[in-house]
Amino acid sequence: MKISAFTFIKNGEILGYPFIQSIQSILPIVDEFVINVGQSEDDTLALIQSINNPKIRIIQSTWNDNMHDRGYVYGQQKMIAQFNCTGDWAFYIEGDEVYHEDDLDKIKSSMQMHVDNPNVEALVFDFYHFYGNANSYLDSPGWYRSEARIIKNSVRSYAPDGLFWLVLGSNKKGRYPKAKHTGARCYHYGWVRSEEQMNLKSEKVQKYWGGEPVRIDYSQMDQSIIKEFSDTHPKIVQDWLPKEKGVYQANPNYQLTSKQKKHRLMIKLEKLLNVELSKKHYKLI
Repeated sequence: MKISAFTFIKNGEILGYPFIQSIQSILPIVDEFVINVGQSEDDTLALIQSINNPKIRIIQSTWNDNMHDRGYVYGQQKMIAQFNCTGDWAFYIEGDEVYHEDDLDKIKSSMQMHVDNPNVEALVFDFYHFYGNANSYLDSPGWYRSEARIIKNSVRSYAPDGLFWLVLGSNKKGRYPKAKHTGARCYHYGWVRSEEQMNLKSEKVQKYWGGEPVRIDYSQMDQSIIKEFSDTHPKIVQDWLPKEKGVYQANPNYQLTSKQKKHRLMIKLEKLLNVELSKKHYKLI
């Protein structure tokens, strides 16, 4: 079994991504790591080159700044990297996602278990979406609780955006991949960066969605979905994490949006009916 990993990154340094820690977190279990580095305004490329690992293969690309349709440029850049993978599995990791060293054997064992099963097309992780600081994460149907991050390289798949895959059947229509759960978690740290970095990101990327920059203010959040994290973070990222103590406190006077009110209702239904209602871009088998 050969395992490929892949990602794409642009301006990772100035936008505050823990992209070096992200790459290093799964390097021990992959055979190759394809990294598509967009033309950047910082030292992103040099920092990746400094890892100096023979498993890493770098592709350099220039983004299509005329593509403003729903972030499709992210799907394009994701697929440039994926199409260069040569393994049985293609393990996608974003620049703000990190995996725990205690889960690596479990992840690799899941790939080994299902590599010869034609009914399993993808593998799924549960997610911690950290928010505000390293002690707090969001738990709501509005924040995907699980997602496919590994797909078989023999499956005819594509990404309509950076987040998920569609599989093309014989009729050329897209469907979500059939998946099994790895039993492991992905640690998502995008929302613990400084607000300054997040607002710079908004300025840099909103154009790809055809919109204007959205002002990021961490305090504007539903406090009821901010939960305390009491487990351990991956060792590789601990020096990068902010050092605040306690659960992040949102603005107590914040007025919920209509979407957040809907999510509160969905949470009540989840508890009442013992179901999980967050969006899933895969079909669990």
